Amino acid sequence: MGGADGLGAGRETADGAEVRPSPVGGLLDVLGVAAIVIDADGRIVLWSPQAEELFGYTAHEALGRYAARLFVAEEHLSLVLHLFDEVMTTGRSWAGVFPVRRKDGSTRKLEFRNMRLMDDLGDFYALGLATDQETLRLVERDLALSVRLVDQSPIGLAVLDTDLRYVAVNAALERYDGVPAREHLGRTVAETLPFIDVERTEAALRRVLDTGVPLLDRQVVGPAPADADNVHAWSVSIYRLDDVAGRPIGLAFSVIDVTDRYRAAAEAERARDRLAVVADASVRIGTTLDLEQTARELADVAVPQLADIAAVDVLDTVLEGRPTRMAADGPAVFRALAVSAAYPTVAVDAADPPGLLARYGADRLVTRCVRTARPVREERLDERTLSCVARDGRAARLLREAGVHSYLAVPLIARGEVLGALDLKRARNPLPFTEDDTVLASELAARAAVCIDNARLYRQQRETALTLQRSMLPETPGDLVGLDVASRYQPAGARSEVGGDWFDIIPLSGERTALVVGDVMGSGINAATSMGRLRTATRTLSRLDLEPAEVLRHLDEIAAGMEPSLATCVYAVYDPRRGECRLCSAGHLPPVLVRGGHTPVLLDLPTAPPLGVGGIPFRETTVAIAPGDRLVLYTDGLIETRDEDIDARLEALLALLRTLGDSSLEESCDRLLRELRHPGVHDDVALLMACPLA
Repeated sequence: MGGADGLGAGRETADGAEVRPSPVGGLLDVLGVAAIVIDADGRIVLWSPQAEELFGYTAHEALGRYAARLFVAEEHLSLVLHLFDEVMTTGRSWAGVFPVRRKDGSTRKLEFRNMRLMDDLGDFYALGLATDQETLRLVERDLALSVRLVDQSPIGLAVLDTDLRYVAVNAALERYDGVPAREHLGRTVAETLPFIDVERTEAALRRVLDTGVPLLDRQVVGPAPADADNVHAWSVSIYRLDDVAGRPIGLAFSVIDVTDRYRAAAEAERARDRLAVVADASVRIGTTLDLEQTARELADVAVPQLADIAAVDVLDTVLEGRPTRMAADGPAVFRALAVSAAYPTVAVDAADPPGLLARYGADRLVTRCVRTARPVREERLDERTLSCVARDGRAARLLREAGVHSYLAVPLIARGEVLGALDLKRARNPLPFTEDDTVLASELAARAAVCIDNARLYRQQRETALTLQRSMLPETPGDLVGLDVASRYQPAGARSEVGGDWFDIIPLSGERTALVVGDVMGSGINAATSMGRLRTATRTLSRLDLEPAEVLRHLDEIAAGMEPSLATCVYAVYDPRRGECRLCSAGHLPPVLVRGGHTPVLLDLPTAPPLGVGGIPFRETTVAIAPGDRLVLYTDGLIETRDEDIDARLEALLALLRTLGDSSLEESCDRLLRELRHPGVHDDVALLMACPLA
């Protein structure tokens, strides 16, 4: 017991309890409590080391001397003797502050606790416990402040022992975790809060206890026990508690409710996400004037940032160019343009296939959206509202199977007219659509609606121009003499405007035939109109039996007064009696002559500017052409591309013509278009092939 090992180790009592030695550096050591024992005569009989530090006398100097005369000034002597006598006589303890005289002559106020002791012989002694008053008051203030801070702090605070069991909890922590303080004490975190991630939490606590490195401001997010329906956030910090000797005695952790800060940050993040979606939409929507492509771009932007499934539907009356008039109790007829999903889902099968018409009754939510021109949002879909989203019972079953639980439809409005609706659904995304989502969807719809309307108007204009142009193109005359002819006209891709390309086959007197191919510069209705005027003028001039160069001269004067005013043209007159063809060009690509058994060649016609330039004479060329030879006239849409040189493309045309062999003119035209014309080309093409007959 007296050895070093005995002092350092704990001992086990008979009942199994372990007795541990108090560590040096505890509270009593901080206070420096001195112990003195005085006999009934007032002499010092026991003297502690702390007494030596407090009074300045060694044990040898103090033992056996009268305590009152050693420590007390003369003026306080009678009072001290009276108090000593009262303690020894009555056995009542005395406590208070008294000035004492130290060995060095200085006076120091000490806090005393005096009580009577009795030994086994029945003799009385006085025990005096003393500490410095200033040190005691400092400790008392620190303790009072600590207690007040812990009890009244809005921060949740708790203290754990080295076994990670609660030993203290303040009121704020009770409010945070919803567990009364008494149900914390003596229990572990896992026993008190079983709903948290126990393994991670205890690992973090143990790591701080072992290393002494605090865990600071770790954010924890989840439902609060007292408010399970809403997400809360807390900032948790864990510190190790050490005694004055630096030995761990437990842990303290603080919990601060930062839900408001978390929600503000989450809202700011959502705002940034919304801005990012809008910015993305500005770049991705409206890249072309293709109506379906624009609708797909809108649907793709909405998925998955805003919805799991998105559809774009436009009123059929809008596509047909008719005013939209919807009765309050009438249905709406939509044409589906696009559907997009964030992942494979049967909800796509519940949507209307792009390109098809769908009729929705007045009770359907999308009908209400376009009728009122206002967003319609159902945060939580039930059986009734789900049936108002779906087109029919089958679609409702598929949406239910896909787990669709929230719905939002926003109108597509451009230039004051409701075009259709953007239809959004959520399934895997567990959050319902909110007002913020409605604002974002409306912003996307507003931006996209203008692009969709532009594409719609462009399509209408293009179809008008194409109809006009096709109406002006000729049928192959049935009264041609000695000449087989095949022709093709192919408009530009759907994303481009109709150009001014044309061809014509005109029977002339003397069994001759005029072959014409031209290209008005520009596109759209104006180009188609100019093309029609030039074609009509060409037919009229041809019947006057004018020479090819003279025909182009008159066309040049006519073109100068049109808008667009420039056009290329090649005009050829085949005479079967002479076996020759007279050609004249106005800035057009060279025709190709394919002679039987020979390599195809580009005809070298005299250079001339396009029609409409004016003031420059045109010259013609005469070439012999025999039965079986082929003359190929074409516009630049057949061969030109954006990434290849025109000479290389002309060589590609000649190479392909070399492979046609004995193919019919019809087959040859189809193959030229199929192999030379690139998908999505931005120009239309006119192609004319003629072959003299034997």
